[in-house]
Amino acid sequence: MADAGEPGRHARRSSVLARAVALLSRREHSAQELRRKLIERGFEPAEVDATLRRLQGNGLQDDARFAEALARSRANRGRGPLQLRAELAQHGLAEGLAAEAIERAESDQDWVSRALELAQRRLRGANPKDPREQRRLADFLLRRGFPSTIVRSVLARIGSDLELEEPGP
Repeated sequence: MADAGEPGRHARRSSVLARAVALLSRREHSAQELRRKLIERGFEPAEVDATLRRLQGNGLQDDARFAEALARSRANRGRGPLQLRAELAQHGLAEGLAAEAIERAESDQDWVSRALELAQRRLRGANPKDPREQRRLADFLLRRGFPSTIVRSVLARIGSDLELEEPGP
């Protein structure tokens, strides 16, 4: 009679695997995120953990790959390094993995140029010398995850660029 439970266990395990592969086929997931989703769908934690080990062993789930893809995607959408670090931590990634992913994203990004581009788009005809506009712009860039050093640099560049563009007397 003990063997009668075995086919059901095998079916559940393959069901966990099928569900995990279906989730991964849509997009990359961190191990923590995938684990949470599978448990929410009613699978046993032990079966989920065994499935995750199997997926990782076969290279189908990789936290480093997930971290790099997420960091690159968010950086390309105008998110700064501080916001990237916070989002990677929310996905349960180790600090080392997050730092490596941000470093790789940084090699593809010039954060000051990226922030400057966002700031110029955000200004759209507003007076960048107006203290209220500068404060709004600084708040916008800080919310996007850019460090204050980059925000100050961008505000200084916008001011100096305008002085160079203004016609002389």
